[in-house]
Amino acid sequence: MFLSDVVDHTIKKLKAQTANVLTLANLGLGGFAIIAGINGQLHLSVLLIFIAALADRFDGMAARKLQIESDLGKQLDSMSDIISFGVAPALLLYQGILSLFGFPGVFFTIFYIGCGAFRLARFNITESNGYFTGLPITAAGCLLTLSYLAVPYLPPYSFLFIILILSLMMISTFSLKKV
Repeated sequence: MFLSDVVDHTIKKLKAQTANVLTLANLGLGGFAIIAGINGQLHLSVLLIFIAALADRFDGMAARKLQIESDLGKQLDSMSDIISFGVAPALLLYQGILSLFGFPGVFFTIFYIGCGAFRLARFNITESNGYFTGLPITAAGCLLTLSYLAVPYLPPYSFLFIILILSLMMISTFSLKKV
């Protein structure tokens, strides 16, 4: 009987941390994407950001499925998201094209990160009603990352427009139904 209690307790502890482990995987992938981008491995950075998006998707699903949602998990998820879908995509696009614009490129890069942080902070203090307010940072980060693949095909100035629009969409007040 004692051994089964220990096993049950251990399984409950592991189950309780499943979502947090996936969230930390998201964070690690985002950090790795930043380092890859700094080292000029921009295509690797793209891949890592998209894998981080999968980890982000699965951490929320795991938390809901296992009924282990927590305030700590919500905050940890936001901290991970600002790295993986705020800083990593912004630096990827800066390294890939926005650096050509000097100060405006720097400004829009930082503006995007700031809007992402604002959006996450607003999300964390707002009651969930089945809708997102503004574009979720994960979606914005994936779209910004995807736009990097169009660098050879679009005029350089269009990326200033893309990053500005995504920034403003994150802090806008339109409602988007959660899926």
